[in-house]
Amino acid sequence: MVQRPPAGTIPDTPGSYQFKDADGRVIYVGKAKSLRSRLSNYFQNPRNLHSRTRQMVEVAETVEWMQVGNEVEALMLEYTLIQRHKPRFNVRYMDDKSYPFLCVTTIDDWPRAMVMRGKRKKGNRYFGPYGQAYAIRDTLDLLLRTFPIRTCTDNKFRHHEKLGKPCLLFHIEKCAGPCVGEIERDAYDELVAELLRFLEGDTDEVVAALEKQMAGAAEDLEFELAAHLRDRLAAVQKAIEKQQMVFPKNEDADVIGIHEDELEAAVQVFFVRKGRVMGRRGFVVDKAEELDRPELVSRVLERLYFDDNPIGWPKEVLVPDLPSDPELYESWLSELRESKVTIRIPQRGDKRKLHETVTHNAEETFTRHRLKRSADHNSRARALNELQEYLGLPVAPLRIECYDMSHIQGTDYVGSMVVVEDGLPKKSEYRRFKIKTVAGNDDFAAMEEVLERRFSAYLADRERSVEERDGKFAYPPQLLVVDGGKGQLSSAVRVLDELGLRDEIPVVSLAKQFEEVFVPGRSESIKLPRQSEALFMLQRIRDESHRFAITYHRQLRDKRMTKSALDGIVGLGPTRKQRLTKELGGVNAVKRAELETLKALSWLPDQVAENVYRALHSAG
Repeated sequence: MVQRPPAGTIPDTPGSYQFKDADGRVIYVGKAKSLRSRLSNYFQNPRNLHSRTRQMVEVAETVEWMQVGNEVEALMLEYTLIQRHKPRFNVRYMDDKSYPFLCVTTIDDWPRAMVMRGKRKKGNRYFGPYGQAYAIRDTLDLLLRTFPIRTCTDNKFRHHEKLGKPCLLFHIEKCAGPCVGEIERDAYDELVAELLRFLEGDTDEVVAALEKQMAGAAEDLEFELAAHLRDRLAAVQKAIEKQQMVFPKNEDADVIGIHEDELEAAVQVFFVRKGRVMGRRGFVVDKAEELDRPELVSRVLERLYFDDNPIGWPKEVLVPDLPSDPELYESWLSELRESKVTIRIPQRGDKRKLHETVTHNAEETFTRHRLKRSADHNSRARALNELQEYLGLPVAPLRIECYDMSHIQGTDYVGSMVVVEDGLPKKSEYRRFKIKTVAGNDDFAAMEEVLERRFSAYLADRERSVEERDGKFAYPPQLLVVDGGKGQLSSAVRVLDELGLRDEIPVVSLAKQFEEVFVPGRSESIKLPRQSEALFMLQRIRDESHRFAITYHRQLRDKRMTKSALDGIVGLGPTRKQRLTKELGGVNAVKRAELETLKALSWLPDQVAENVYRALHSAG
């Protein structure tokens, strides 16, 4: 248990503090306006502490702190440390789904519009997130009639550029045809700018411009153009109708609704820009630390605004309760926006009504999450408790690692490591190994190599300071599972004995034929009940490790079998090789090419051309 630092050693300044366990791992990160005042709260009578806080203090061995200049810097430092160390006693966030965005790739030479999920690239423009991908596609389909920018992939764009013919979208007037020069760069850039203005909420300007152009065409008796502009205007107005107007047109606000119990909270956010709901987002907070309502709102704000905000910063944030330090968060958000941002609780009118709607969404999300999680959580808890009971483990195995080998007649030998934490796959911790020291077909030796590499890395990482640890193998499993029978188990036991980890890490093997579990020091297998949650969990882990190993094995095999005759030629790197095969029409065409043909390529140095010709003809 962590001891109180000597009196007078804790500074009375803003900063961030970190509690660490016996192995030096950071288990909790906090921030404080006054480190001295905040830390003193942890060293009172343990019976007065919240149960989670008391557990954290009991696990911790040391506490450290970092001083900063002000509270905003403390907030930024706390978030950075949480992202780096992922402490077990800090709150965890679970997005209830991966929401789609409408992206305009403004970093491209010819920007395109696309629906995407996942990581966002800096420099592109994003709108959303939206509740459903089809909602974006329907809106985009309407907008392309007015703003016909490209939606094709870069490969398809280059293909039609080389072909000299546009695709179908050009012929149905949903693309301006930049690939074949049907539109000038300036005109295309203006189309993109108009689309961006429309998506940002400046719809009146776009409608007025189209109406003016339509009227001008009619006056000039250009009726075909006027009809075309009329259709564009109708498409824009239909798209506008899809965007619900909730506030006056000059209002930019984020509306946050929260529904919670003692363990979790569901959060829903509506992003309102220019008075219209432009997107939404939702996530669930796992309250691993003690949080009252203002502290929960603070954590929600940090989650929302430390991420890259895709549609710009709001003028106003509407919340169910004020955060723990409203002035701090308003100051921080004002710095991000570079103008004043206010955080307040809506009291009446349209804002109050919309906030009630968002909160109702959060309540429904929370109900669905708990129904799903209760079923999943109960079965996972039963499985872990059954594993502890049937296998005689000291604790329920919250972290399980499973290993498997894959090869074909000793070639492309690989091993896999999959990780399950709290009964759920943790794919960020999966690892794969290319076997280096085993010749031929020897699963036992291959298993020993993989386990020796994994646990040697763990021991080496344990000896480093916290700052030097790479985190790849930082935590040992509470149950090690190897796929196979007694032979694989003996290999695993041998490695653990050599590394001095036998008493620390329980190990079992799972034989596929009869789903038998073997444990060290026992000749007979343990047969788990056929319908038990424990057996189902072990089967799922074993199957996942097998899938992961097979996938890696196939990647290596395919790479070896598709090795090109151009590989390994001095001066011919991946870029030159790709360009050479593309211009000449494939590897066989390069093989048939004369030396003069290769030297005629202005971008290919003569020496490299000679190397290519010599390598191919000496091989032939």
